[in-house]
Amino acid sequence: MEKDLEVFAKRALFAEEEIKNLTEEIKNLKNIRNINVSGGHGFELNDLVTENTKLKHRLAILKRAVEGRMSAARQGGRGDTPGSVSEKIANGSGPLQILLALFSSAITKAFPDLPDPPIVVALSPKFGDYQCNSALPISKLLKSQGISIPPPEVGKRIVENVSEHPLVMKLDVAGPGFINVSIDKNYVSKILTNVVLEGIKPPPVERKLRIVVDFSSPNIAKEMHVGHLRSTIIGESLCRVLEFLNHDVLRINHVGDWGTQFGMLIAHLQERFPDFAENVPPIGDLQAFYKEAKVRFDADAEFKKRAYACVVQLQNFEPTHKRAWEVICDVSRREFQKIYKRLGITLQERGESFYQSRMEKLVKWLDAEGYLEEDEGRKIMWAADKSITVPLTIVKSDGGFTYDTSDMACVQQRVNEEKADWIIYITDSGQASHFQILESCAKRAGLLPSHVKFTHVGFGVVLGEDRKKFKTRSGDTIRLNDLLDEGVSRALETLKAKGRHEVLTPDELKQAMESVAYGCIKYADLSHNRNAEYVFSFDRMLEDRGNTAVYLLYNLTRIRSIARTAGVSSEQLHAAVKNGTQISLDHEKEWKLGKVLLRFPDVIIESLKDVSLHKICDFAYEIATAFSEFYDNCYCVEKDSSGEIKKVYMERLLLCEVTATIMAQLFALLGIDPLSRM
Repeated sequence: MEKDLEVFAKRALFAEEEIKNLTEEIKNLKNIRNINVSGGHGFELNDLVTENTKLKHRLAILKRAVEGRMSAARQGGRGDTPGSVSEKIANGSGPLQILLALFSSAITKAFPDLPDPPIVVALSPKFGDYQCNSALPISKLLKSQGISIPPPEVGKRIVENVSEHPLVMKLDVAGPGFINVSIDKNYVSKILTNVVLEGIKPPPVERKLRIVVDFSSPNIAKEMHVGHLRSTIIGESLCRVLEFLNHDVLRINHVGDWGTQFGMLIAHLQERFPDFAENVPPIGDLQAFYKEAKVRFDADAEFKKRAYACVVQLQNFEPTHKRAWEVICDVSRREFQKIYKRLGITLQERGESFYQSRMEKLVKWLDAEGYLEEDEGRKIMWAADKSITVPLTIVKSDGGFTYDTSDMACVQQRVNEEKADWIIYITDSGQASHFQILESCAKRAGLLPSHVKFTHVGFGVVLGEDRKKFKTRSGDTIRLNDLLDEGVSRALETLKAKGRHEVLTPDELKQAMESVAYGCIKYADLSHNRNAEYVFSFDRMLEDRGNTAVYLLYNLTRIRSIARTAGVSSEQLHAAVKNGTQISLDHEKEWKLGKVLLRFPDVIIESLKDVSLHKICDFAYEIATAFSEFYDNCYCVEKDSSGEIKKVYMERLLLCEVTATIMAQLFALLGIDPLSRM
C-alpha cells in the first residue's frame, strides 16, 4: 500500500510541475502572438494547449487514485485490491454476470475518469470461452477526449486491473484489444457437482419485487379461443420465471364481466329461464346463448330497451339482476377453469366489476383536479406526452365508463393497494399504443410514481398453415378447448405410431399424450420470438427431431433412464459426491456440456431483460444437443458382449444427473410436465 501511494504521489507531483511549466510557456506564447499575430506561433500554441489538457486529465486521475488509496488505508481496508470484487459477486451468479462485474471494476480502475465506459462481454468458443470487447470503444472514447491510447494497450491495462476469481483461469489480449477469457475446469466441476446435492438455485437479484402480471383476460359469456392462447401461455411462463427468482408475483386475470352486454344477457336469461334464481339453468354453451341474445338485441327494439334497463339495475346492484349476473359469470368461470386446469395455469380473477366503485371515485377526482376535458358529450383525458395525439375516453356521452376508465382504476389499485413495484400487461402487439397512452396519462395524474415500472409485453398473432389468421375451415375462430382436444388426439396417434401404447400402462399413456400435447402447444409458442407471428402446425410440433417439445421430452426421459439402467439411485449419487467424487470434464464433449450447463443463471437473467422467453427454449435445445454429443462419445456405463455391466463411470453419471436437473427446471419454467417413461 505504502509503495503504491509513493508511486502515485511522485507521478502527481511530476504532472503538476509539467503543467506549471506548460502554463507559463503558453502564457508567453500568447503574449508574443498578441504583439505579432503573423509570427507563426499559432500551431505551436495549439499543440501546447492540447498537451496541457492531457496532463490535467492525467493529474485528475492520479489525484483520485491517491485519495482512494489513502481513504482505504485510513479505514484499515485494502481498497479495491484483487479479491474484493470477487467477494461482492453473489453466490449463484452465472459466468457472464461474474465477468461483467470483474471487467466493470477493472475498467473503472484503469480509466477512472471515463464516463459510462462500455462493458462488452460475450461468448467466444473460437478464441477461448468468453471475450471482453471493450478496448476498441474505450480507445475511441479516450481519443474524443484528446487522449491517444491504442486498443491493445487499453486491453492490457484492463487485464492488469482484473481482480482474481476462481472462474477465470487465463486472460489474453489479442488483435485490436480483444481480451480472451479461458475459464477454469475445476471451478465449473465444483459448481455443477454441487447441483447434485443442493439442486438448482435461482440467480441472485438485487431485491425482491412485488410484481402484478395481467394476462389471459377472457370475456364472460364468451368462450376462450385461439386469440387467448399466447397471452395465457406467455403470462404463465413469465410468472414462473419471476417466482423462481423469488419475486412476489400476483397473477391477475382481468376478466370482462361488466358493461352493456350484461343487460342483454340478463334480459334474455330472465325470459328463457324465469326461475333461474332457484334452478341454475343449463346454459353450458354460453357462446350460443350469447349469440341468441345478440340477435334479439339487434333486431328487437323492445328487447333492447329492456336490456338497457337491466344494465341500470345491475349497476345499482339490484339483487335479482345481480343474481342473474352471478349465474352467467359462474357458468363462464367454470368453463375457463377447465382450460386453465388442462394447461396448468394459476390466476386470480379480477373482473371489471371489481373496479366499479373505484372507477366512480377516480372519475370524480380526475374531474375535480382538471384532468378531464369535454369533447362532444364525452370526458376525455390527454397524455402528458404531447406526441400522443389520441386521448383516453374516461366517460362516454351516455355517462358510462369504458375500458380506459377501468384500466386507469387498475393502475391506481395496483400501485396503492397491491403496492406493486412492477406492473406487466401481456396482450397482442396491436394494443401497444393503448398502453403507451395509459402509462402517460397515469403518470400525468400522479397515479404511476416514477419508482413503479410499467411494461406492456406485446406479441404477434397465431397464423394457420396458409399464413393467414388461424381460423376453422368455415372461417370461425377456433375454440381453445377444441384445439387442446385435437392436440391430445394427435399426440395419441404419434405415440401409437411409435408403439408406445404397447409398453406404457393406460395411466402412463394418458399422462404421456397430455404432456406431449400441451407441452407441444406451449413450446411452439414460447420458442418463437414473441414479437413475431408464428404458424401453428401440429405436424411440426409433434416432430421428434429438431427444436420441439417432443425431442426435448424424449431427451430428458432418456437422460433420467441412464442411471436407472446402471442400477444407480439418486441416494448413491449423493453419497458419491459426499465422498469426494467430482464431475469429470476432461473429455472435450464433457467440457462442452459442462460450459453450457454453467450458463443457466445467465440465460434466466437475459430472458427477463426484454421478456424473451424463447431464450430459455433455445437454451434447453442447446443442452439437449450438447448432451447427445457427450453421450455418443463418452461411455457412462460399460457393458461386455453379453450385456452385463462391467464398469460404471460415476463422474459421468453425475454429469447426467445435473443435465437432467437443469432441463427439468427449464421445463418447469416453461410449464411443461416431463415424463419418467415415454
